[in-house]
Amino acid sequence: MTRSLETPAAEHPAVTPWADTIRWIMAQASMGVLDPYSQLPPELAVPREASSAHAQDDDAPGAADGPEPPPESAIGTAAILTGAPPREGAPAPSAREDQEPADDGPEGPAGATNQPGSKAPAVRPRLKVPRWEEAAREQTLAAVRKFADPLRALLERDANEGDTRLLITDLLCEGLGYDKYADLTTEYMVRQDFADYGVRIDRQLVAFIEVKRVSQKLNERHLRQVQMYAVNEGIEWMVLTNGQIWQVYHLTGGLPVVVDLALDVDLLGPESAETKASKLFYLHHESLKRRQIEEVWRHSAATAPELLLDVILSEPVLDLVRREVKKRTGTATSTAVLRKVIRTDVAQPKLLDRISP
Repeated sequence: MTRSLETPAAEHPAVTPWADTIRWIMAQASMGVLDPYSQLPPELAVPREASSAHAQDDDAPGAADGPEPPPESAIGTAAILTGAPPREGAPAPSAREDQEPADDGPEGPAGATNQPGSKAPAVRPRLKVPRWEEAAREQTLAAVRKFADPLRALLERDANEGDTRLLITDLLCEGLGYDKYADLTTEYMVRQDFADYGVRIDRQLVAFIEVKRVSQKLNERHLRQVQMYAVNEGIEWMVLTNGQIWQVYHLTGGLPVVVDLALDVDLLGPESAETKASKLFYLHHESLKRRQIEEVWRHSAATAPELLLDVILSEPVLDLVRREVKKRTGTATSTAVLRKVIRTDVAQPKLLDRISP
C-alpha cells in the first residue's frame, strides 16, 4: 500500500518559503525514511522565493557584491529541517560555511568567464549536520563494523549471558559514547529484582537495558520483565538486546500503560552497515541526550499496523473505498460489507485483537 501525506499550507512567513521542502521531507518520513533530510534534492535546499528570485537579484544593483546573508528566521527554519537546532549564542553561519565549494575549471573558478557583464552563478546553501552528530554517527558506524565478527563468534559458540554482557558493555562504551562508570549501572536494583543495566544521562536515569544470551530469541516475556522495571521507576525508555538484535521500546504511563516499539535493528542482518548504524545512532549517548529518538518513536507509533488498520476501517476511508469499488467494477456495495471483508479476509487476526471492534 502506497502512503502519501498532504501538508496544509503554512501561513507563517518563515515557513512558507520552505513548504515544498517540508512536504518532501514529510512524504519521505511517511515511507519510513529515518533521515530524509540527508537525501534532500539540491533544488529543495533553498527557500522557494530565493531559488526563483536568483535571476532578478543578479540584475539588481549591487548584485555583483555577492548574496546577502539569509535572515535569522531562514536560518532557524533550515535548522528545523535538518533536525539540528543552532547552538545557543552561536553566530549565524557565514556564506563560506553554508555554500558548496565550486570546482575550478580551466578558466578559473567554476562559472567564471572573461566576458564583461557576465552574471555570477547562484550558489546553493548546504544543509549541515552538527559536528557532534557527525562524530556520533561515525563512531556508531565504526562500532557496527568492529563488533560484527565478535558477535558472530559469540553466536557460533552459543556464548552465555555473561559473555554477551561483556560485548554489550564494550559496544555501549566504544560505539555509543557511554562512560562505563558515570553512565552505566549494572544490576540496577528495582524493588526486589535487578535490571541488567540502568542508563543515566547527566546523572538522570533515562532507560533500562535487559540483556539475554546471544542465541536467545527476544520475546514478550522479556519485554514484560523490563517493562516492570520501567513502570516501577517511572522510566519511559526500555531496551531489549541479545547483542545481535536491539529493540527500543517507549512506555507511556497510564491505565493501562502503552508500550510502542520505536526501534529494531539486527546487527548481523542483511542490511548495510550504514543502515544499521543510522538506526543504532539513536541509542548513542549524544543523541539520547538530545531526545532525538522521540521523533523516531512518534513516527513508529503513528504508522503502527494496528493504527493504520483502525484508520482503514473508519467510516470516511471505507466510504472512499466504496466509491472506488463502484468506479472500477460498476457494482455498488456498502461500507458495512467492506468492513466485514477487510476484518475477515484481509487483516491479520493479531491486529484485530489490538483495535476496537
